Amino acid sequence: MADRLTRRVLMLAFEDCQVLDVTGPLEILAAASQIGGPAYEITLVAERAGALRTNSGLKLVADKAFGAIGDAELEGLHTFIVAGGTGTLKAIRNAALVDFIRRAAARTKRLCSVCSGAALLAAAGLLDGKRATTHWNVVPVMRRGFPKVRLEPDAIYVRDGDLWTSGGVTAGIDLALALVEDDLGRAAALELARWHVVYLNRPGGQAQFSGEAQTAATGLKTAKALRHIAANLDGDLRVPALARAAGLSERSLLRAFHEELNTTPADYVQRARVDAARRRLSASRGPAKRVAELCGFSSAEVMRRAFHRELGISPADYRARFATAQRSDT
Repeated sequence: MADRLTRRVLMLAFEDCQVLDVTGPLEILAAASQIGGPAYEITLVAERAGALRTNSGLKLVADKAFGAIGDAELEGLHTFIVAGGTGTLKAIRNAALVDFIRRAAARTKRLCSVCSGAALLAAAGLLDGKRATTHWNVVPVMRRGFPKVRLEPDAIYVRDGDLWTSGGVTAGIDLALALVEDDLGRAAALELARWHVVYLNRPGGQAQFSGEAQTAATGLKTAKALRHIAANLDGDLRVPALARAAGLSERSLLRAFHEELNTTPADYVQRARVDAARRRLSASRGPAKRVAELCGFSSAEVMRRAFHRELGISPADYRARFATAQRSDT
């Protein structure tokens, strides 16, 4: 390793945080110190020092209460990481916690979040106009609550200058490896990736793990069109047909998709077909040609191109990664 300087790292956790959001990145950083001498000095902070419940029920032990950390102690901080988890929405309403995030962010060299921790950075006003990512399931909430954030929902992690954000749970490990590579070089990061049996650069994005493209929520102008798409993936899903199904003019339909879903009907239809295809690919041994047909693609090649656009991988690769151990032939 080229640089042996010890870097102070502060990880912020809270009640009902995700345990892997905390332990995943910290394990990588701690291991970097173990394989090449002192590299990171890690402190876990929370509202109170001592035992801290995570959303799995497992307890972590916070070294310090964030309220006891003054500005002088934050000076010279190298990396500040904010975890996520089911407790994020409650944590956003904790004014003292959000204020601490602002104070630490103003003094750290590098600001990071894991999973829904991005919402806490956004609540502190730190993501306005910035490129960022978060767990795919949190994206709709982030878009509604923090429209100034330039979200990249498919990314495993995003770097915007000294701001680093990552997707869900294990993406915190990807983030930590990227931090190590930035600090200590590629050889060190590669050694840690091999030691932990993970990719240094994971293939594909979050979309390969996410759920259906969009639920047809009651009250949306697009709700009827979304239900029609889900029920007729192998049918005519061009704009005129969708407008008739929704009882809207074509112009109104296009506007509604833009305002409610931030997409076009064509892009939504493609994602819905890819979602349906990946469920079939993971649950059956059926040939790709038949899967493409059932999901509304004109050919297996068209489906392959759609998978690459949406997921960054081929249908064959997706099936190899996510097929269940016991599969039917239907």
